[in-house]
Amino acid sequence: MEEDRAKLAALVGSRLCHDLISPVGAIQNGLELMGLAGSGPHEAELSLIQQSCDNASARIRFFRVAFGAASQTQLVGQRDILKLLDDINENGRISTVWQPAGDLPRSDVQLAFLGFLCCESALPQGGTVRFDHAAEGWKITATGPRFKVEEDLWAHFDTVMPLDDVTPGRVQFALLSVLARDAARAIRTRVDDTQVALSIAAA
Repeated sequence: MEEDRAKLAALVGSRLCHDLISPVGAIQNGLELMGLAGSGPHEAELSLIQQSCDNASARIRFFRVAFGAASQTQLVGQRDILKLLDDINENGRISTVWQPAGDLPRSDVQLAFLGFLCCESALPQGGTVRFDHAAEGWKITATGPRFKVEEDLWAHFDTVMPLDDVTPGRVQFALLSVLARDAARAIRTRVDDTQVALSIAAA
């Protein structure tokens, strides 16, 4: 039942992202055409709208992988992964280091992206998130000037989070836990004064 709910939620996420990316892209194209024609006295306003559209498009494309339906047979190219990470962090306070080479199964990339969102929540002043991948699974490490770790989330990845406790800001923790168990992966965490780390490896 838990896996069924997760799959249904992933399908809903895919549908929402699919339907939203087209109108946002159309707005971006319209703004580019206006820019080519000359924006006149409203250049600053149009630039702000363009930046907001770019940010929205980046989040939607990233969320489509993180929260959408995924399978082991679908592959995500390394260039696409790096582009998604660069776009979502553009003008932000978080940078990423992606170590894996080559294409990866979409379901594996989904786990990594959910792990990134968990780490992002622990970096209120920004920082760096590093992704390492080996045959046994993922190691995702976050470093930064300050951490804000919700211990009830980080310490209980091996338990089922009650749905009443899942808020929109916490959904990545709950979904990562469910998908990791569904893929026979165990999640281990390490939190100290220098880093926050997630290991997502074969149980």
